[in-house]
Amino acid sequence: MAAQEIIGPVSSYYVSQRLRLHFVDWGNEAKPPLLLVHGGKDHARSWDFVARALRDDYHVIVPDLRGHGDSAWAQGSTYTLPEYVLDVAQLVEVLGLAPVSIIGHSMGAAVSLYYTGVYPEKVAKLIAIEGMGAPPELRILNQNRELWEMTTAWIDAVRSGARRQPRRYATIDEAAARMQGENPNLTAAQAHHLTVHGVARNEDGSFSWKFDNASRPLFPQRMAPGTLERLWQRISCPTLLVHGADGWHGDPDKDGRAAHIANARVLEIPRAGHWVHHDQLELFIASVRSFLATD
Repeated sequence: MAAQEIIGPVSSYYVSQRLRLHFVDWGNEAKPPLLLVHGGKDHARSWDFVARALRDDYHVIVPDLRGHGDSAWAQGSTYTLPEYVLDVAQLVEVLGLAPVSIIGHSMGAAVSLYYTGVYPEKVAKLIAIEGMGAPPELRILNQNRELWEMTTAWIDAVRSGARRQPRRYATIDEAAARMQGENPNLTAAQAHHLTVHGVARNEDGSFSWKFDNASRPLFPQRMAPGTLERLWQRISCPTLLVHGADGWHGDPDKDGRAAHIANARVLEIPRAGHWVHHDQLELFIASVRSFLATD
């Protein structure tokens, strides 16, 4: 095995909204910057398989979003999308990464799309894996809910979470089995790697997931119809919208979501669910290399 495949990234920290946030740097600073943004309940090291494949050609930076991985938990935070966007904006600014290419997954893809809509001049290329939210027919159902109904549901979820104790696993293997139960497409080796970096050891020797349970309930933000679409319309860089053929996200080309991004194309990955970059790593990497290499 080559040395660069064995050597891992360097851990560093930066501050956003008085929070000490963690990121890993895979080196190669002379190469074009590439930011990888994880999804909810996930962590920076879930990108290791992708980062290792791209580190020779790009300066790969991978943050732990607030409340995730080795980043600080936000006391009193509602963990809204704009707060995550703030953290990405701060990291890009502190490290001087702009113009930067970004790959985001799920919530991290939503954050990346949002960030690019706010700062279109700072993003060179964007790859969003299942990050455009629910298909339009499901979004309409949510838009029809009254604000007090959404707020009541959110308060109930927050209170329920406050009573919930983080689950403890006796061994790494037990936690990894839970990881595979969440995504049966993962190999045992993938699940073990994701788990090793996704758990912290408790005082009694057991293990618990690192992410803050308070980040689970979604704050009932309500946008006027068309607001999100107008944000996407500000995205000017080449954009690749990726979804798994077996995922819940749907095809943004068929349902019209992709049409709001002028320079976007859609890629469906066969035999892949929501975690496209885990389920079909080699195919995903080949597609990413091709997209990032084109002018």
